[in-house]
Amino acid sequence: MRFKLTVFFTLLTTLGLAQTGLRGTVKNSKGDAMPYAAIIVKGTSQGTISNDEGRYEIALPSGQYTIVFQYLGFQTLQKSVEVGSGFQTLDVVLEEQAFRLAEVQAKVGNEDPAYTIMRRAIAKSRFHQLQVQQYTARSYGKASFTVQKLPAVANLFKKQLAEAEREANFKVGRPILYESVAEISFRQPNSYNRRTIAARNSQFDQVIPSTFFISSFYSPKVGGNVSPLSPSAFAYYKFEYEGTFSEPGPDGQRIEISKIRVMPRSWGEGVFRGVVYIIENTWALHSFQLEFRNSGGATTTTNVRGTLSPVKGIWMPLNLRFDVKGDFFGADFIAQGVISQTYSRLVPNPAFVEDVPVIDEKKEKSAPVLSKRAIQGQSFEQTVKKQKELTTKNFKQLIKEYEKQEFKERKRRGDDVQVVRNDSSAVDSLAGKRSAAFWDSIRAVPLTTAESISYAKNDSLRIVREVKIKADSVKGKKKDKFSVSDFLLSGESFKLAPRTQLVWTSPLSKVDYNTVEGYAIEASLRLNRRASKTDSLKAPRIFQAGPRWYVGAVGRYQFGRNEIVGYGQAGIRFTKGNLEASGGRYFVQFNPNNPISPLLNSFTTLLFEQNFMKLYAKNFARLQGDVRTLGDRLTLLGSVEIAQRSEVANFKENIRPWINWTNRTFTPNYPLNVELPVNDEAVVPPARAVNMPTHNALTLDLTARFNLGRIRYRIRNGIRTLIPDDEAPVVTLNYRTGSARQLAGSPFPVRTVNYGFVQAGIRQSLETGIRSRLSYALNAGTFITNDQLFFPDFKHFAGNEFWFQQGDPVTTFRMLPYYQFSTAKRFAEAHVLGEFRKFALTQITVLRLLDLRENLFVNYLATPSLTNYTEVGYGLNGLIPQVLPFFRLEVIGQFQNGQYQGIGYRVGTTLNFGR
Repeated sequence: MRFKLTVFFTLLTTLGLAQTGLRGTVKNSKGDAMPYAAIIVKGTSQGTISNDEGRYEIALPSGQYTIVFQYLGFQTLQKSVEVGSGFQTLDVVLEEQAFRLAEVQAKVGNEDPAYTIMRRAIAKSRFHQLQVQQYTARSYGKASFTVQKLPAVANLFKKQLAEAEREANFKVGRPILYESVAEISFRQPNSYNRRTIAARNSQFDQVIPSTFFISSFYSPKVGGNVSPLSPSAFAYYKFEYEGTFSEPGPDGQRIEISKIRVMPRSWGEGVFRGVVYIIENTWALHSFQLEFRNSGGATTTTNVRGTLSPVKGIWMPLNLRFDVKGDFFGADFIAQGVISQTYSRLVPNPAFVEDVPVIDEKKEKSAPVLSKRAIQGQSFEQTVKKQKELTTKNFKQLIKEYEKQEFKERKRRGDDVQVVRNDSSAVDSLAGKRSAAFWDSIRAVPLTTAESISYAKNDSLRIVREVKIKADSVKGKKKDKFSVSDFLLSGESFKLAPRTQLVWTSPLSKVDYNTVEGYAIEASLRLNRRASKTDSLKAPRIFQAGPRWYVGAVGRYQFGRNEIVGYGQAGIRFTKGNLEASGGRYFVQFNPNNPISPLLNSFTTLLFEQNFMKLYAKNFARLQGDVRTLGDRLTLLGSVEIAQRSEVANFKENIRPWINWTNRTFTPNYPLNVELPVNDEAVVPPARAVNMPTHNALTLDLTARFNLGRIRYRIRNGIRTLIPDDEAPVVTLNYRTGSARQLAGSPFPVRTVNYGFVQAGIRQSLETGIRSRLSYALNAGTFITNDQLFFPDFKHFAGNEFWFQQGDPVTTFRMLPYYQFSTAKRFAEAHVLGEFRKFALTQITVLRLLDLRENLFVNYLATPSLTNYTEVGYGLNGLIPQVLPFFRLEVIGQFQNGQYQGIGYRVGTTLNFGR
């Protein structure tokens, strides 16, 4: 094997030294280097890009060639050249493009002629996407990332920065470089395969697989931004015609290309600005230069340039360039990326071989307009033969009809039409072992001086690492060693076998405080076992995609009570669901949805003398599971539990807080509720204190969750993954009951609960614009029987009583007490949340560019004891831009039966929005 590798690399070196081709520089008339100019071999799909210094290099066999040089805003230059032995030098100078106002594009009325061009380009955008039936290509990609400046606080970490330079080749001003070469293939409608044959980076020795880049500006959205060629583009952009120029086309005839300025109606996230070049008559993209912004933790501005070239008469992307500037909490950085693609085989879609003239019916009335009925059921070819010209509207309808017929044909053939993407990605075993000669022979974009230095530095570090590894191996040092600090502070995992792992979570990783337990620490130990393929084949069908089982235990020590509680658990996970059994003794919140987290309650208790969390003790045995069915559209969840539930008090009276707040004191560990019977312990009329005797509860909880949207899947390397329809309504039905019947052999007393509860809800989230969304949730339910139940069985709501708001921003009440209005009767609640990229304050561009976003929300609740409770609020996301971008400030008005009750303020986190 070693001999074969030696021969292989020797051949590569020999081939690299014997190569022929072209190299040179691209400059403008002022002598400035032109970075990332496109260099194309006419009549082929071969090409390259100049680097940041204007240098290019392309390997070509000996022969005669016509080389095309392109750069946005400059005249295309063609040069005939003969390649002999070795590399020929060909330096060129590009002249600025001279634009003219074409007579045919004279303005009519007040409308800019850009609009008629864009209407036709948008109408044909999907046509251009469907023109290619399949192709294979070689893709070269290079990305670099350079930190230009660190924040002042970095001066405190000079030792760590020196270590980062020594170990990971990281240094301010030095680019981190990554290159890859991949063989890719595409087939309509959804198959994309990528095989990385070479990969190299300037930090580590490991191979990082190439990622997919399949976005097209013919798509409605590119990276979450609305494309200028989207069907909805006119709602987001204004266009301006800036002139036309001509250049030789693929058949030698000159083609006309129009320059269109793209101007967003409101600049910020989600839109582009820049220019696109549209080819007259075909209305295909010729090239583009567009800019977009992203905000959040890192604020970035990205400039993307693309050049297309005809391959078998279809304008295909050959070169893409990305330039990124940004900052992350005071650290300034730049990033660059280039992709150069060479097509070896391209098969046009036979349905779209003949191009179709498309006219703008708003400007031209020559072509008859077809009715929708005249298009339905007709093939694309038939309609084109009958109709030599089509209006933009008819053309869009015809493309939709074509896709509809193709979908039916795929179903007829038995294709899985629910699969919208079927991708594969592989890495060649030699990808990380390619020689320098190989890279010199295949690299589409020459390295810059700084990039060469970065690679050279990494090569020297690699030698140091290899020497260190050899020294360690001589000393018998183990690669993975037990860490006492990890074991004590966070936890540790131990690989017992190839498919078996023991996971330990340290008690110091979870420390809480509340007035019932005092300080509490929690540790867990869990054994995970992943099933092998052999095991899967022996299992029932529902378990066939790699089931795994686990057993474990959780222990919690309560310092205040000097008591240990905990539970054991065992379960199995399989393709379509889970099944778990657990049992033990634990302290839980009365609301099983945990309206206040233990961490937040520790914060409020220790610092603000507010112990919101209310707990009870539960000895329990529980079996629960879930399963997905009907093509993952329906999810069924269920649990059955037998428990002994008992009231617990604070671990002692007169608990001393860290800070003794005036007019505050710790409250007893029982909730207050308006529906409880009157007793002598009432604290805040009309609410009464919960007085829960020890009792048994045999409960059954069943839930059905049904997604009304489309079911779609993505396949990646043979693994099938559900693509959730985020905008589809989800209907939920829940039935919960407590049985009066006693389990045979139960050690608990006979007394138990007896009730029945049912509820139904619907939830949906709809995109209403760029970075804008409308979400709603409706829910209602009733106790059909309530002969005997206790406070844990009540219907509880997602309340909040602290200035920091947690939880789901759609369904969480901002000012509703946690338990005061929990009900044992009936309820109805509604929540609406609108998120706006541009609303009131964000009408101001400067504020919008800071990633400030505005929210309006309404929360409503009605129970027999609380009629028409309403919260109306306004929120501002991005509390302190670029410092606290993940937090929001809210102002809430509280109403009862339409009467104003007061105002409140909340600070929340935008992370829950899940963007």
